[in-house]
Amino acid sequence: MPEIRFVLVEPLYEGNVGFAARAIKNFGFSRLVLVDPCPLGDDALARAAHASDVLKAARVCSLEEVFSESDITVATTGEVGKTICHPMRMPYCSPRELREMIGDVAGTVSILFGRENWGLNNEEMRRSDIVCTIPTSPDYPILNLSHAVAIIAYELAGLPRGEYLLAGREQMEHLYRHIDQYLTLINHPAFKREGTMLMMRRIFGRARLTAREASTLHGLMRRSEWHIRHDVRTESPPGEDDSGDADE
Repeated sequence: MPEIRFVLVEPLYEGNVGFAARAIKNFGFSRLVLVDPCPLGDDALARAAHASDVLKAARVCSLEEVFSESDITVATTGEVGKTICHPMRMPYCSPRELREMIGDVAGTVSILFGRENWGLNNEEMRRSDIVCTIPTSPDYPILNLSHAVAIIAYELAGLPRGEYLLAGREQMEHLYRHIDQYLTLINHPAFKREGTMLMMRRIFGRARLTAREASTLHGLMRRSEWHIRHDVRTESPPGEDDSGDADE
C-alpha cells in the first residue's frame, strides 16, 4: 500500500476538519493535508478528540504542491458523468475498487476532497488521475465531508475484523450427536429424522457457531432433557444456574 494523503481542499468548517482527522486515525492513517483551510480552533480540536496529533501535524500547502508531490492523485466526487463521451467525471471507481487500483503503488497517493458547498471544480478534476465516488441513494447523494473521508479511509485500510474461537469439527459433531439423541427423547418421527438432521447441519454450518454458543446449546438441551425425564417445570436441574447454560 502506498503512502496515502487525505487532502481537504478549502474546507469551510473547522468541525469537519477535526472529524476528518479523527476518521483517518480510526483506520490507521495519519497524513492530513489542508489546502487554504478555514481558521482552525477549539472546535476542530474538540471534534478530533484523540486524533489531535493528526490535526496538529496536518500540513497546509497549495494545491499545486499536492499535484507536484503526488505519484497518483484521486479526485472524489458525488456527481459523476452521465456518459463516457463526457470524461471529466467518467469513468469512476468505488472506494473498494480504488483500493485494488492503488494497492501495489510504490509512492504517494493523494486523495482530494472538495469544498462542502460545491466540491472540486473542473480544473481540479481534470488534473486528477482517478475519479472516485461513493455509491449513495439518488434521493440524497451528497455526503458530509468527514463521512466521505471515513468511508474511503475504511475501504483503503482493509483492517481485519479480529479473531475469535469458532466451534471445531469435533465440537460440532458432538453437538449433532446430542441433537440426534434429543430427537429420540422427544419421539421425533423416525421418517423425518434424516431430513431434520440434515437441516440442523445446514443451519449451524451457515451460523458458524463459536465454541461458547455450541456449549450453550448443549446446556439448553440438557435442561430440557432433565425436565422431560422428571416431568417437572419449576425445579432447576442439579449443577445448573437459571441461565439455562449447563456447567461443562
